[in-house]
Amino acid sequence: MTPEFYLGLAVLVIGTLAAAKPRPHTYLSRMISLEIPAWGLLLIMLAYDETLALLTFIAVTAISTFVLVRVIERRGEP
Repeated sequence: MTPEFYLGLAVLVIGTLAAAKPRPHTYLSRMISLEIPAWGLLLIMLAYDETLALLTFIAVTAISTFVLVRVIERRGEP
């Protein structure tokens, strides 16, 4: 196992716990909390050197972030 794998696991677990119970309950904080475990998953995939998985992950993350920001703008802050 490589250091990227262990770092990815740690970031994934910490980010999942942070996303489960964010302190301020705003849409923006929830979206940022969801991005942290995504980076952990990206590091795990990087440890296995799966190029197609990495490219797919980056594309899906970019599109989903755009859609989430658009939804947040339409709904406004609570």
